[in-house]
Amino acid sequence: MRQRPRARLVTAATLTLVLATGGCSTAGDDPASPGAGAARAGAGGAAVTNCGRELDLERPPKRAVALDQASTETLLELGLQDRMAGTANLKTKIPDRYRDAYSGIPVIAPKIATGEQLRAATPDFVLAASADLYTGDRAGTREELGALDVPTFVSAVDCPQSHAAGKSPFELLFSDYEQLGKVFGVEDRAGKLVEGQRAAVAKAGENASAAARDTKSPSVVYLYSVFNGMPYVAGKTGLPAEMSRIVGARNAFDDVNEDWPEVSWEEVAKRAPDFIVLGDLSERGRPGDSAAEKRAAMAADPLVSKLPAVRDNKIIVVPGIELDPSVRSVHALGLLAEGMKALGHVR
Repeated sequence: MRQRPRARLVTAATLTLVLATGGCSTAGDDPASPGAGAARAGAGGAAVTNCGRELDLERPPKRAVALDQASTETLLELGLQDRMAGTANLKTKIPDRYRDAYSGIPVIAPKIATGEQLRAATPDFVLAASADLYTGDRAGTREELGALDVPTFVSAVDCPQSHAAGKSPFELLFSDYEQLGKVFGVEDRAGKLVEGQRAAVAKAGENASAAARDTKSPSVVYLYSVFNGMPYVAGKTGLPAEMSRIVGARNAFDDVNEDWPEVSWEEVAKRAPDFIVLGDLSERGRPGDSAAEKRAAMAADPLVSKLPAVRDNKIIVVPGIELDPSVRSVHALGLLAEGMKALGHVR
């Protein structure tokens, strides 16, 4: 889920200390240019346009800081752990395949990084999956960091200009990998990553063709969390809506223009989904995060417990973090596709 603002702790003035420049510069906003720019001519440099901001790097970063888990795992997937000076805001355990690479990266903040924590890491490049990590009371705004010659990158998935271009969330993720491949000079690795993930999306999409032969696409409710007894489900703007489309299902809350809206159990019962996807966030450890707690909450509700999807255990469990856009999301997509087959929703 996207982060919520917190009380202002760090002012713009605290960002006036010198950061490691890394020989980079940033240009002003250019909302008309949301896509990737051409590779920069010169020894190892690159120029890309990221969320309306031109980044012109004289050389690949050597001290990158990732402000969240999704960005951290993207760099690890690209084999860039030796170029990382810090990571922050880990929500769950790092997967086994990244553990050795991750072990040598300094954790600058267990939660959301502040400007002071970021400065102490002396980064020459900063990246985040969510634009709201770049605020004056967090790591600093992109403008503040740019004024200190520290280029910043935000995922295209959280960029309004990119959404205006009409690309799907997975295509926006792929554009992130391609841009970062140019920035770090690992375009071959990025290309292989995109190729592999695009193939995974296509395979999951085989369900859509099968489902299209049915008279009605099955509906699904994605239950992300149960907080204070209330369910948080996937709305229209989150990644699960696109995942549903790919596999030939219909997100039951596609009429709610939010990523993860809070709804009522009565409303879940009213939507009467054909199956339910539970996001397991056990490692995060908050009340209502685990799949077991979600099952118990549904069983305890007098209306939801009577739904055929609950009564007949038409439930698919996926890692909750993979329901937000990241390099791991194709894994959840595959689990969704296979789960639909196991439940008989695809012939």
